[in-house]
Amino acid sequence: MPVFDFSGATDKKKEAECTYTTFRSNAKTATAEKPILVLDNHEREWKHHSCGIFTNQIKRTAFEFKEEDGVISADILKVDARFTSLLRWLGENHINVRLSGENTKEGYAVCKIREIAFGGGKKLSAEDGFLQFMIDRLFASSAPEEEIEDEDEEEEGDSMKLTSIQSITDFMTCAGRTLPDNIRLWARRNLAVARSNEVSPEERRHAQRALSIMMNIQWKSNYFESIDPQEARRILDEELYGMEQVKQRIIETIIQINRTHTLPAYGLLLVGPAGTGKSQIAYAVARILKLPWTTLDMSSINDPEQLTGSSRVYANAKPGIVMDAFAMAGESNLVFIINELDKAAAGKGNGNPADVLLTLLDNLGFTDNYMECMVPTVGVYPIATANDKSKISAPLMSRFAVIELPDYTPEEKEIIFSKFALPKVLKRMSLKEEECMLTKEALSAVVEIYSDTTGIRDLEQAAEHIAANALYQIEADHVSSVTFDADMVRKLLA
Repeated sequence: MPVFDFSGATDKKKEAECTYTTFRSNAKTATAEKPILVLDNHEREWKHHSCGIFTNQIKRTAFEFKEEDGVISADILKVDARFTSLLRWLGENHINVRLSGENTKEGYAVCKIREIAFGGGKKLSAEDGFLQFMIDRLFASSAPEEEIEDEDEEEEGDSMKLTSIQSITDFMTCAGRTLPDNIRLWARRNLAVARSNEVSPEERRHAQRALSIMMNIQWKSNYFESIDPQEARRILDEELYGMEQVKQRIIETIIQINRTHTLPAYGLLLVGPAGTGKSQIAYAVARILKLPWTTLDMSSINDPEQLTGSSRVYANAKPGIVMDAFAMAGESNLVFIINELDKAAAGKGNGNPADVLLTLLDNLGFTDNYMECMVPTVGVYPIATANDKSKISAPLMSRFAVIELPDYTPEEKEIIFSKFALPKVLKRMSLKEEECMLTKEALSAVVEIYSDTTGIRDLEQAAEHIAANALYQIEADHVSSVTFDADMVRKLLA
């Protein structure tokens, strides 16, 4: 059992004897059954809201309650392993807190910790709400495999706000081993650079910026909850009409999560003509997986450095768009939607962007030149779209489950136009359905006009044009409704 000293006492002869055991939990909130910590209440039951500080009573770790009859101490009996570093930090800095919990047979189960401003205690280093932010981040983290206390974690810092060295230091201390090991060690090295007077101001600035980016990302475990096949089908039906075989293939690919609780070994490559709904499917899969998503448009990426970032040797160095995507999402588990993968090999700079994608798709880790650290990508699920799969290299193709989307039949296009595209436009324009109608012949005429084009984008534009014309006639000519026949449609859309 590790030895912790919450008081930060300087008397090295008096070693704090740890009175508690730790338990591993991945619960997202605290309850009486799985609290943040448990305090001894065998001599006295504690109030639901109780104030005090974490401290060390020479040979035990404890919490000092500030009661009407004085200061009374209670031993800490049990702690969620994710919170041990936070409790030590609160004690070392004599932060006054309010505990909220309930008395149980095991002890006083603490479910909430809030900072309170009295007693002359040291104020939190970061902006208001830092303690709640820290607790939320720890609840979102996975339990550390083991508790190994690091001797060199204590750092002194300045009093800057927001992305200051002090707030970053405190975050690292409180997060402890809930951070991935390689990121924790990387952060220490960069913290040393950011605080060193032996490097240039530019190097310190880069190190602090990189730390701020990395520490604001929630590094999650690679455990994923099961998905509901019926709910998945409902979401796909909302985004895509017809194409039943395509939907079935998508669900069959991602349903592996229900047994392995990890992401499928292969991402999705959606191949088909423009306008067939490839991007909508990608967004739908992100909803099914309950993950944030980000897009990479390969048609606009001409140099691998756009993906990997630039070296810190340059004054204007910055992270690449892959690292930016993690920062924008705020977490490491996300869906990467790679648009126009068939254009990934058309690099015009110093290298081929497609080669960089391979490291991202292998889920072995991605190294950004600016961050100078390999970030875990085991929680990244790639979904790529392409119009022409013959232009995609074999190594890239081998990383995906390829699903081809056929173009819609004329009958399907009529249904999509009348049941989805036109009603959507009418609703947006605040038009009633009876104010803008088409005869059956007019509907067939719309589809016939765009028979030489793929997908449904032209149909959506036609719906916009027809609805706008109906609205104009209603407002300008004071008619109550407009019914379009085939000749009217051909004249309008010619």
